[in-house]
Amino acid sequence: MEFMEGKAAILFPSANEVFYNPVQEFNRDLTCAVITEFAREQLAQRGIRILVPGEKDRVVVRLSEEKNGTEDQEASEQPEKEQQKEEEDDKKEFITASVGERCEQGLRVLEGLAASGLRSVRFALEVPGLKSITANDYSAKAAALISRNAQHNNVSHILQASQRDASMVMYEARGKKERYDVIDLDPYGSPSPFLDAAVQAVSEGGLLCITCTDMAVMAGNSGETCYSKYGSMSIKSRYCHEMALRIILHSLDQRAAVYQRYIEPLLSVSVDFYIRVFVRVKTGQAVVKNSASKHALLYNCVGCGAFHLQRMGKKMSQGKHSTVHCNTPPMLQFRSALLHAGYRVSLSHACKNAVKTDAPAGVLWDIIRCWEKSNPVKRERLSETSPAHRILSAEPALQACFEIREDANPQSRKRHLTRFQENPQANWGPKARAKAGGGISSELEDKRKQFQGKRKKPITDSSQLKSLPCKKFRKGTCTYGDKCCYSHELEQETNEKKMD
Repeated sequence: MEFMEGKAAILFPSANEVFYNPVQEFNRDLTCAVITEFAREQLAQRGIRILVPGEKDRVVVRLSEEKNGTEDQEASEQPEKEQQKEEEDDKKEFITASVGERCEQGLRVLEGLAASGLRSVRFALEVPGLKSITANDYSAKAAALISRNAQHNNVSHILQASQRDASMVMYEARGKKERYDVIDLDPYGSPSPFLDAAVQAVSEGGLLCITCTDMAVMAGNSGETCYSKYGSMSIKSRYCHEMALRIILHSLDQRAAVYQRYIEPLLSVSVDFYIRVFVRVKTGQAVVKNSASKHALLYNCVGCGAFHLQRMGKKMSQGKHSTVHCNTPPMLQFRSALLHAGYRVSLSHACKNAVKTDAPAGVLWDIIRCWEKSNPVKRERLSETSPAHRILSAEPALQACFEIREDANPQSRKRHLTRFQENPQANWGPKARAKAGGGISSELEDKRKQFQGKRKKPITDSSQLKSLPCKKFRKGTCTYGDKCCYSHELEQETNEKKMD
């Protein structure tokens, strides 16, 4: 039995032995369009121009609906900029890539759950700039049918059938040279078992195309199942489909963050009985640290349906945090204040300046407020929106007593007993990362010895500072001249050697 979809002619056995869902034709149409645009953008950086059949003029859609003088001016200038860019591109020498042709510098595509291979065959026939397509399925009958359909559509030079577990195919492609540029996952049900492998196997800046057909779970009918699969609790609401999109994006971002990667959502849709997301995956430790600022807890009113978002974190470009900018009270006085207030307190084995207590946070802040009254900070330097200003503006409910108590100093501290394990030898601690040849560089060892214990033994004698070069003098910003505590001679000698 043969039928047509897009440009593909697909063969099927007489019995329904391989899964096929005709309702998802729009899903496949959309995916071909997205990958085509992705290929256009990626290959342009490699000096390759794709040729899309039937494409004459590209339509540029502006998503902003705001209209003012600046917006209208930018809108009028946009076609001119596009035309200038196209003229500049025309002057460059590009390699062209057409559909159905293997492009050696093109994209590597993986369809992890291919079934009949219809989607992969359409990629080969409708998306230009592809180097290879791997259509994988665990079923032997499905893999055999994929090969037949590839031969029937004359795309065997681009499309290869694979009969393996989809997760293993992706796990084995985690190396930077083996990763796929595009990974498409369209499972029967939830994609959650494959997400961990997918975020590792996609290349830097690569495209992930994920479908979820378990909408009953994601739309609130089984919140506990949704939590076990995606790490989010779905709820029944009028915006359940929008929330389902955010649940899968949250799950992808969380799993990518484990490997210092993050996602950039490009397109998210809810259609019929499924949702579909297209995300770009990149690597960046600094961006991953901001992941909490993109997530929130949602509180929904069962009566009126209104909801409230509680951010998990907030990104701050500047600012100091957990401080009221006053002098720290001595340990004995702080411990005594807690004991006077009727609470228990002890030292901590983790840090010599830490305390363990059963006093609530409000009591601790009251003690700090009382201490600040006798050791005031300059209030004019505190911003009215800073935590320090708000903490110190409140009057303490507890009047702390800082008179030193006898039991504030434990016997172990009076007898100077060792609380922390001493280092058995110099330069004790974790060593540097192992390298291929074995051992670590001598320069690193020398650097470790130089900075060993520098915070414990700070230089207090200004005459000793003369042996250290002045960093400001090196930059040309030192204004102290001969009165500078640091040495200018060493820097001068170095410059003279360079001139010689």
